[in-house]
Amino acid sequence: MRRRDFIAGTAFGLATLAAGRLGRASAKGVKYKVAVIGRTGRGNYGHGLDVVWNDIEQAQVVAVADSDPEGRAAAAKRLKAPKSYADYRRMLETERPQIVSVAPRWLDCHHDMVLACAEFGCHVFLEKPICQSLEQADAMIAAFEKQDLKLAIAHQTRYSPALAQAQKAIAEGMLGDILELRGRGKEDRRGGGEDLMVLGTHVMDLMRFFAGDARWCFARVRDDREPVTKKQVREGAEGIGLLAGDEIHAVYRFDGITMGYFSTHRTRHGAAKRFGLQVYGSRGILTMTTGAVPEIWFVEDPSWQPGRSKAQWKRISSAGIDKPESLKYPGLDYGNRLIALDLIRAIETGTQPNGSMYDGRAALEMILAIYESHRLNASVELPLKNRKHPLSMLSSGG
Repeated sequence: MRRRDFIAGTAFGLATLAAGRLGRASAKGVKYKVAVIGRTGRGNYGHGLDVVWNDIEQAQVVAVADSDPEGRAAAAKRLKAPKSYADYRRMLETERPQIVSVAPRWLDCHHDMVLACAEFGCHVFLEKPICQSLEQADAMIAAFEKQDLKLAIAHQTRYSPALAQAQKAIAEGMLGDILELRGRGKEDRRGGGEDLMVLGTHVMDLMRFFAGDARWCFARVRDDREPVTKKQVREGAEGIGLLAGDEIHAVYRFDGITMGYFSTHRTRHGAAKRFGLQVYGSRGILTMTTGAVPEIWFVEDPSWQPGRSKAQWKRISSAGIDKPESLKYPGLDYGNRLIALDLIRAIETGTQPNGSMYDGRAALEMILAIYESHRLNASVELPLKNRKHPLSMLSSGG
């Protein structure tokens, strides 16, 4: 990616710095009715998508829904919710909230819950990944577009003030031209298909943040060192849907000269140590983890061999380059708060959240392009023409 192409996105990145101020200032005393959908034992309440509203002064939790009686009672107490329901559809119809947290981590419920929110005119804060398949994502987006509703996806890193600083520095030429993006999953016991779906969504979202939309993908999926066939297609854990492979390698082409690479395999040593993204530019390297307060480091070295050149790594914090991090990592609550406030900003301004439903679908599309490329034994263009899950077609011989 050329420097001038990247500059256009800088204001978008810098907007994350003001998310808290915009959300707080624009409401002017308005209280949004918020409801929470959880599912104890089957995705629970995600990574804190329920309790985030306790700390948003423009919001008031009016109800919680959970089919598990004990989980429902605990959530109502935790959220100080005056009402609780076993059936989330009944809650939506009765309470008519303006915003809903669709909180479960498990993906098998996202499509139905989000469509129900659209039916009752509710904006949504959704746990990642967006859903199981592109067919589901397309239906969700169509329903929200019809009602002019907003959906924010829980890709926390997009909202990081440190990432905004990195984006600003790159726009000013710090890395030169972006040549390569290299991402890996956690590569623990989930290495391969589960890692790709659960954690790869963060990496794909960051690739798009830096380079825009991927244009094509070529990939290979292996299981026990052999190419995956229909015999290796399986139902993933925790409602993920169809998965395959314990080793995955993918190549992406972005606009200009930027290439992207993603890999994951089930490793015995060093699991989780490589999770994140590396950005290689004509002037240096940027490496980063994920989260609202990620570790971002930069080295000015066109050779990409800082050990040989003796170039020094510099931290990029929320305060800027080579400055100590002023934010103490407060866990997931901080990132969730940034997303919730930005969702309110998007509702009030008629714009999209910084991490929108379109971003959630695009990350999923990059993931499923891997399986589609493997199925066809060829590179595939994005957006994918095939909206069905590629593994469902592989397993059926399609």
